[in-house]
Amino acid sequence: MSDLTVSFLQTELHWHDAAANRAAIKQHLDQLTAPTDLVVLPEMFTTGFSMEAPAQAETMEGPTVAWLRERAAALNAVVTGSVIIKENDAYHNRLLWVRPDGTLSSYDKRHLFTLAGEQHVYTPGRARLVEEWRGWRICPLVCYDLRFPVWSRNQPVAPYDLLLYVANWPAVRRTAWMTLLRARAIENVACALGVNRIGRDALGHDYAGDSALLDARGNYLVEAHDQAGVFTHTLRRDELEEFRTKFTALNDGDAFEFSAP
Repeated sequence: MSDLTVSFLQTELHWHDAAANRAAIKQHLDQLTAPTDLVVLPEMFTTGFSMEAPAQAETMEGPTVAWLRERAAALNAVVTGSVIIKENDAYHNRLLWVRPDGTLSSYDKRHLFTLAGEQHVYTPGRARLVEEWRGWRICPLVCYDLRFPVWSRNQPVAPYDLLLYVANWPAVRRTAWMTLLRARAIENVACALGVNRIGRDALGHDYAGDSALLDARGNYLVEAHDQAGVFTHTLRRDELEEFRTKFTALNDGDAFEFSAP
């Protein structure tokens, strides 16, 4: 079993300017001087958290998907983050999981943020995504999903080693972000990564960042606080396996099946 080097970007976002965001993010990623396995970008990284899907959406054949393929190939790493996608006359807050060979998987955000009216614009996802990458099983989710432990639960039918959330999580609720991210790591006996943005959007919402990577004990491995930049850490497979061998709480979990309505 191999270790996994994870890089994540915490940054401000240009409001409704996909080209500017792609260019700025590329500048950040060009600073990576050592090999990495996984690059994680924030939620809606081309637009900021927007309900203006008809004007801002791209298709799966659009420029951002092509750009993600270019970045993944150049870095020889999976690159992931969410964007606004139109497909079959519906709009999705879609996380794209793009591999170096150009193939991709996707996950549509399940829990839509009703306080912002997200449910009136976007179609929710119906299934989780668990990807195997370089010896690690990874479950990527999106922002508000963090509040729902059943959806995030590590289950024997599709176990994971790393749980990650991409987000535009406002500063006013930063205590919930930090508390729940740590709880998800501890209760699922898995590493957890939360990638948030910083700055202020055009609607006046402030974002404190607080992106962080935690081990399966809930210990912080990387904390970005309110700083912009790319943060990298190598997760040790032997450390995760050793802890899981000694602390077998996942074996005592409740059996259940989840059916999305």
